[in-house]
Amino acid sequence: MTDTPPPTTDVASQYRLRVTVGPSYDPSAHWVITPNAETVDDADPPPIISTRSLTLTYAIRIRNFTGLPASSPTTSAYFDHPLHKTDQYSISFAFVPKVDIPGNELVFGNDFDRPIRDRLPPGFGQAFKFVKWWIDPGLDGDVYADRPYLYGPALSSWNTFSIGAKIGPKGAEDSSDKGKESSSSSSSSSTNAAVDAETHFPSADYVHAFRTLVVEEGADADGAAAREESGMPADAAGRKKFYLDQANREAFVFEKGRLYQSDFFNPYLDFNDFSLKLPGFSLNVIKYVDAKTHELRYTLKNRVTDEVYAVVLFTLLWGDEEKETKKGKSANKKADDDSDSIPEDDEGVD
Repeated sequence: MTDTPPPTTDVASQYRLRVTVGPSYDPSAHWVITPNAETVDDADPPPIISTRSLTLTYAIRIRNFTGLPASSPTTSAYFDHPLHKTDQYSISFAFVPKVDIPGNELVFGNDFDRPIRDRLPPGFGQAFKFVKWWIDPGLDGDVYADRPYLYGPALSSWNTFSIGAKIGPKGAEDSSDKGKESSSSSSSSSTNAAVDAETHFPSADYVHAFRTLVVEEGADADGAAAREESGMPADAAGRKKFYLDQANREAFVFEKGRLYQSDFFNPYLDFNDFSLKLPGFSLNVIKYVDAKTHELRYTLKNRVTDEVYAVVLFTLLWGDEEKETKKGKSANKKADDDSDSIPEDDEGVD
């Protein structure tokens, strides 16, 4: 167990944010990642997730990042882009399905392993209504459940979305035949993931290039024809509104062997001082942190089969756990389960 939690004065500076990415909810299958990194260090695992249904790479950006690893860049050129001058963070994916995935089945959002109903702040209901009205009308879920969740259809939730070229059947067939699953702690899994990237993305350099790519709404190569044939509007706002209609989602298929790129971002969640800032509503998240609610998880999954494709986990570390992480954890090491990183018997910081 850790010591007494830090006092409320300058409390945000007492915590450190760590970001991990993996193919499942299991923290032992996650890698600690370096937010804002524009290159892939040879010592780091390839930023690739390979499941039985898709191959995915990612880029995580956080403005004013002061978390772990301590060597992480504090910001990214991404935030200099005209589209992102006010945004606070970004979760970008590029993926190639190994099987056709129905458009109505792919969802993206937040979920939790434990109840959070006792930690919801005053005014949460009004804030959620604003989010549904202004930010993501397709968002649905149950925050009062024993395993709370808030998912939106990926087609209407992603801020920007691009359809790329058909990569070809070879990569998908090879990977399916071998039955390769997501990367594990062994070096052979990392090697398999690297091979997977070469066969599933446009080139061996694509995964590296994606770290600096700003995903914009649109299409590339024969993806332009695929987008037009699907009836998808050309602009982001039109596309998001179009896919609020279930019938339109059901008509779309994420094709096996085709490249898709997405970006989820917003200016509302500030990881620098751990606050949520909506028009007319501001919340310091630290006040509601305890041992059971110190993680924020973003999940890409199939809502029908319940298959998880990718998980991005933001964890607040404090005290002994944070000190040990700073001393011994680097971006190429696996994440541990930090369920006790904040005292279990503490009720959060008032």
